[in-house]
Amino acid sequence: MDIANKLAQLNADPALKEWVLAQVTQAQKSAAEVSRLTVENHAKECKINALTLELAYHKRLKFSAKTEAFTAQQRDLFLETEQSDLAAMQAELAQLSPATTPRKPSQTGRKALPADLPRIVHRHEPESCTCGHCGKDLVKIGEDISEQLDVEPARFFVHQHIRPQYACRACETVPAAAIPAAVIDGGLAAPGLLAWVVTQKYLDHLPLYRIEQISTRHGVGIARSTLAEWVGKMGVALQPLSERLAELLKQGQVLHADETPVPLLDPGNGKTKRAYLWAYRSNVLEDKPAIIVFDFQNGRGGSHAQAFLKDWQGHLMVDDYAGYKALFALGITELACLAHARRKFFDLHAANAHPIAADALKRIANLYHIEAEGKTDTIAQRQQRRQTQALPRLQEMHAWLIQTRQQTADGSSLAKSIDYSLKRWTAIERYANSGHLPIDNNPIENAIRPIAIGKKNWLFAGSVRAGKQAAAIQSLLATAKANGIEPLAWLKATLEKLPTHPNSRIDELLPLRPVSTVEK
Repeated sequence: MDIANKLAQLNADPALKEWVLAQVTQAQKSAAEVSRLTVENHAKECKINALTLELAYHKRLKFSAKTEAFTAQQRDLFLETEQSDLAAMQAELAQLSPATTPRKPSQTGRKALPADLPRIVHRHEPESCTCGHCGKDLVKIGEDISEQLDVEPARFFVHQHIRPQYACRACETVPAAAIPAAVIDGGLAAPGLLAWVVTQKYLDHLPLYRIEQISTRHGVGIARSTLAEWVGKMGVALQPLSERLAELLKQGQVLHADETPVPLLDPGNGKTKRAYLWAYRSNVLEDKPAIIVFDFQNGRGGSHAQAFLKDWQGHLMVDDYAGYKALFALGITELACLAHARRKFFDLHAANAHPIAADALKRIANLYHIEAEGKTDTIAQRQQRRQTQALPRLQEMHAWLIQTRQQTADGSSLAKSIDYSLKRWTAIERYANSGHLPIDNNPIENAIRPIAIGKKNWLFAGSVRAGKQAAAIQSLLATAKANGIEPLAWLKATLEKLPTHPNSRIDELLPLRPVSTVEK
């Protein structure tokens, strides 16, 4: 029997019965709500516990030694994904327990936003300038300023050029303002658009079909064939600047050189063949603007390096590729990369934790530590530091390598690692007798590294001509980056000036910092 029937059997005041029934009904509703909230809270607690455990697991995984087993690309992708997952889980926890979850402390050491970025100021004044408690006027005592970085996606717009026409009734002439010269005469694309397309393709590594999709998404359908035409014409227009860079590069007495394979379309066979992008860089230790030049060739023969360098004489930092050996027979002085020698021992140590490899790595680390300490040295100071600190360690390491090799079986991995260094020891040690010679070839390898990303997106070069045009553009963009110049802004300004700029002053257009601004 429910409560209503029980109350009906009682001989009581009807108003009292109604009040009691209302109270009981309310109590039942409250009990049901409590039960529902209890279930919800339990579910929330379970989810919080699960997220907390998962968060702890991911943090352990992120910083565990297992990540070192990944390749560089795998590790980058893993860390990127992990960071995203960690942020998502922390956000979920904050939503589940906003009152109890401590707020993440602000990053007081965060790098300040660049002062040259345009600022849109939003002022948030109080609703009233009088005190809500006493009614008196408020007095300004300061400002709390916070900044958020924002971005505006690619915005397409049109430059409309209007040239009014006037006629002379007397002599029947119609004067008109001259049409300024352009990189592409009568073309649809303004310099800013051309610069954007080129940097998207060669700096951000987007193939043309993706650039076409971006333009279509913004309501402007630019055909891929049109984009390809623009890129080809830009390569031709910028070729003189790239050639001038190569001339200036070969005025230096110390160069870095390396090469990387690039697939080249072979239409006759319906597949690709291997071509090479040769890369050259100026000396990082010289008080001069950085210059990076790429040279596209359809092979890896040493003749390509000879053809590029021609009569150049100086110190050349390279790896152990045999194609460079002919250059050293012609009078060029060889510099060997210590990082390559280190890599042999690193691979051996990573494979089986070899103790002799670990010893070699420690010795090489000491040499790099000396270089790091002298990062801000002048050439004379660096030479003194190397001769007093690095050279004795190199001599000691050389003697140790010879002794160790005598005790190592021929054909073993350790023997091959030691032989690699001993065979090139004179070239490895050469840097320590000067203050201006580099210790390794890492600067040019860093310049080549973006090419590997590009190859995955471009897939192949369509022809030797296209490869050479791409090399010219990449030389200019890479040089701009190396000199701290924003490539897109530089290219846009250069394309505006290029059609009417005299060839005798071509150096003014190159993406080079003045020598006075180069960090010593």
